[in-house]
Amino acid sequence: MTPTPAREVGASLAPPLWQQLQACAKALRAVRQGRNHVQALAGVSPAMRPAAQALLFAVLRQWGRTLALQKALVQRAPPAPVDDLLCVGLALAWPHTQAMYPMHTLVNQLVEAAKRDPATRAQAAFINACVRRFDRERTTWVGHTDTQLSARWNHPEWWINTVQQDHPSNWQAVLSASQQAAPMAVRVNRRQHSAEALQALWQSQGIASDRCGPDGLVLHQPQAVHALPGFEQGWLSVQDPGAQMAAPLLLTGLQPSDGPRLRVLDACAAPGGKTAHLLECADIDLLAIDVEEARCQRVRENLQRLQLTAEVRCADAAQPDDWWDGQRWDAILLDAPCTASGIVRRHPDIPWLRRHTDIAALAAIQSQMLQALWPTLRRGGRLLYCTCSLFRAEGQGQIQAFLVNNSDAVLKPSPGHLLPGLAASGAAVSDNLPEEHDGFFYALLEKQ
Repeated sequence: MTPTPAREVGASLAPPLWQQLQACAKALRAVRQGRNHVQALAGVSPAMRPAAQALLFAVLRQWGRTLALQKALVQRAPPAPVDDLLCVGLALAWPHTQAMYPMHTLVNQLVEAAKRDPATRAQAAFINACVRRFDRERTTWVGHTDTQLSARWNHPEWWINTVQQDHPSNWQAVLSASQQAAPMAVRVNRRQHSAEALQALWQSQGIASDRCGPDGLVLHQPQAVHALPGFEQGWLSVQDPGAQMAAPLLLTGLQPSDGPRLRVLDACAAPGGKTAHLLECADIDLLAIDVEEARCQRVRENLQRLQLTAEVRCADAAQPDDWWDGQRWDAILLDAPCTASGIVRRHPDIPWLRRHTDIAALAAIQSQMLQALWPTLRRGGRLLYCTCSLFRAEGQGQIQAFLVNNSDAVLKPSPGHLLPGLAASGAAVSDNLPEEHDGFFYALLEKQ
C-alpha cells in the first residue's frame, strides 16, 4: 500500500512535525545500516508510523541527490544522528515545486527536532545553516549534482548502468517511474463480489477508482486498507495490476490430466496474493509452500480472510525430494525470490539495500528452483516463472538459459518484461492494463 503523505494526516491527530522528523531520521539510520523500511519503522509508535513512513519514503526517493548534496555542502561528516537529520532536511527541501511543507516550516521544525534531542542539540545551528544555504543557492547545487549519475536518477550507479544495459530504449522512463509513488490497486475476490459492484459501492461512499483488468480497481487516492468497505469481509486484496496477471496466465485453457480438478503448486507462496487469486479463478487442488513458517502463517491468514482453502506447508521449493509425493502437477507457479527491482515505487529502500552481486546470487537460486521443479510437472502441464525484477538476468536471460538446457520446454505466449511507467503490450496481456503497474517478468513454459 502506498503510504499516506504526512500532510494528509489529520491535524488534530498528527504528532508535531519535529517529532515526525526525528522518527524519520532514526528510521533512516536503520536503513543506512542495512535494515529494510519495515524493520526500520518497527520501533516507531503506531500513531507516528504512517507520517514517519511517508517522510522516509520521500527521503529515500531523493537519496542519490541527497548524498551528493551532503558531500558537497559538508566538508567533514558530522556525527551520525546529526547527519541523518541533516539528510532528511536536504531531501525534503529538494522537491521545492511540490514540497510537502513550506521551506520556512521545514527549516523551523528541523531546528526544533535538533534542539529536542541531546544527540543533535549542539549541532542545531549547523543543520539550520546547511539547509538554508542549499535553499539560497539551490540552482548552483542542483546543477552541481546533476552531473552525477546517481544524483540525477536517485539510484546507485551500478543499478542505473544495469537498467541502461538491459533496457536501452526505455531506461530513463523506467528510472523516472521508479522514483514516483505507486497508486493503490486492489483485486476483487470474484467468489465474493464483482469489481463493478464494489466500484459502485465505493463510489457511493466517496471512494473513486478506475477499472483495471477483469478484477482490478485502481484507487484515485490511497486509503487505509482495513478501512476499505469489503476488506474485512474478504471481498478484496491489495495487489498491483501487474501481479494480477499471474493466475489467468497460468490457468486459462489448461485442463486437468487426471481427475476433475487441476493439481496446482504455488512454489514460493508468501504472502499469498497470487495463491488467493489462483483459488479465486478456478476450482483447484492447490499446495502452497514457502521456506519460512512465519511466511506460511501469513498465507493462511490471508486465505482465511478471503474464505479460500488450500494446503499450506513450510518447504523449500529447491528441494522437492523433501516434500513432493511423486504425483506430477498440472500447473506450477514459481514466483521466484529476486532483487525486487521492479517494485521500487512501493519500496524505495530496495536500491540502497541491494548490491550488484545480488543479481548473480539470486539468479543462481532461481535457476536451481526451475531445474528442481521442472521434473515434478506432467507432460502437457505448465509452469509460470515470474519475478518482480527489471533485470534481464532474472528474467529473459534466465529463461533463455533454461530453454537451452531443457529440450522438452516450450515458451508459450507471455508478457516477458513489464516495465513500470510503460503500458503493457504483447501476447496474453489485458488490453486495458494501464501504465500504472510495477515491474515484472513472466514466462509461461509448457512441457512437451
